[in-house]
Amino acid sequence: MELFGETLSTGSAIFLLLALGLALSFEFVNGFHDTANAVATVIYTHSLKPMVAVVWSGCWNLIGVLTSSGAVAFGVLALLPVELVLNVGSGAGFAMVFALLIAAIIWNLGTWYLGLPASSSHALIGSIMGVGLANSMLSKGHEFGEGVNWVKAKEVGLSLLVSPLVGFVCAGALLLLMKFLIRNKELYQSPEKDKAPPLWIRSLLVLTCTGVSFGHGSNDGQKGMGLIMLILIGILPATYAVDQSTSQASIQALAADAQAISFQMDRHAAGVAMAGLQAASDDLSAYLKTTGKLEDRTYGAIGTKCREISDTLSGKTSLSELTKPQRSLLRSDLYLTSEALGKLLKAHKLEDPDEQKSAASLKTHMDKLTKFIPVWVKVAVAIALGLGTMIGWKRIVVTVGEKIGKTHLTYAQGAAAELVAAATILAADKYGLPVSTTHVLSSGVAGTMAANHSGLQMETLRNLLLAWVLTLPVTVLLGAGIFAFVLNVLIRLGVK
Repeated sequence: MELFGETLSTGSAIFLLLALGLALSFEFVNGFHDTANAVATVIYTHSLKPMVAVVWSGCWNLIGVLTSSGAVAFGVLALLPVELVLNVGSGAGFAMVFALLIAAIIWNLGTWYLGLPASSSHALIGSIMGVGLANSMLSKGHEFGEGVNWVKAKEVGLSLLVSPLVGFVCAGALLLLMKFLIRNKELYQSPEKDKAPPLWIRSLLVLTCTGVSFGHGSNDGQKGMGLIMLILIGILPATYAVDQSTSQASIQALAADAQAISFQMDRHAAGVAMAGLQAASDDLSAYLKTTGKLEDRTYGAIGTKCREISDTLSGKTSLSELTKPQRSLLRSDLYLTSEALGKLLKAHKLEDPDEQKSAASLKTHMDKLTKFIPVWVKVAVAIALGLGTMIGWKRIVVTVGEKIGKTHLTYAQGAAAELVAAATILAADKYGLPVSTTHVLSSGVAGTMAANHSGLQMETLRNLLLAWVLTLPVTVLLGAGIFAFVLNVLIRLGVK
């Protein structure tokens, strides 16, 4: 069967279509939760009619997705076990993709049905951690817990924990500042039934909705894009293992830089003899685990891999000149070497400024070949997000507008919460960190209610907090359980 320019067996084609369908379904369900938050204020305040608001938000989600850097997408994937990322086309790789997507979708659908703005980001990250833990339990020679990149998990967890606090405090402070600077009473009124606010207030709320929609597309939309790329790389390595649009000049510059770095690494590994290319891969895989320790052999392994990369690319004018196995091997070498260099730099193990500069430059060049996202993937994710919003917005809009505070949301409160949410999301996007649109916006609304002395509905807040607190442990268990089940089924079907 011919798909995406490659000939696939019937089984592989079915796996590919199922996996892509699940990844887009995750983004579709994500639209229920997160994008619905973006349109909540403009719909609740009658600034825009629901369908107009949803289409407007969908367009800005698309723009956000198309202009995104991809840093968040691959930052989330960095939580996955190295061996599963490198062997995503194996049975365990398929089980990983299906498990983390199904677990996240189940939780998202459940919380949406209850009208709770739970976090799709938390759900996905929890299921990824569950898969990593289950993989460490089921794989021979692994210690429990080393299947998760705990350094990255701490970084991601901190961003998810701090961002709602930023939303609560900053939105409340912004509302108080607005009250001091803008004395027009119309801004601080609750919307009247079926009556649109004055034009200047409508413009303000549409602007804030636009900012949140754009920010959501540029941050949350990337998670689905990263998963789709993982699927494509595993099943269609000849087409998607490396970016075949890379120019000849970039290819030759990378080959030269890799050769130069190999000599620098060799100086740290005097007297170390590598027993072949596979031994170098094994050493780097071991170093990249949470329990991995830096040894002289690690430097030797990086040097060996850099020479292999340089030899593979030397004289090539295009990556399409490489055979399918060569592209897959090149991707593995680039991924292992780039991540190992990144870990060295983060731990400040390279003291020579020239080595630091060379290593950082080489890592950037390597990442450009492996961390790319085709335009059609971005468009597909944006459409899935937009369709999800069109179907599921109503439940979340009512919660945000009426059930967080004891009084209904005012125009100023909606604008303050959305301005802070947009700024927080875009700041996180710049640093490649995932944040929850849901948590930032909901906590922002709560912050404005507290600042306005409007009072908070404790039952709703309790349900929200319960959903937020339970998301990670529940999705960790779901991800682990589904991974073990799917892996067992695939093994029985003979998929290795």
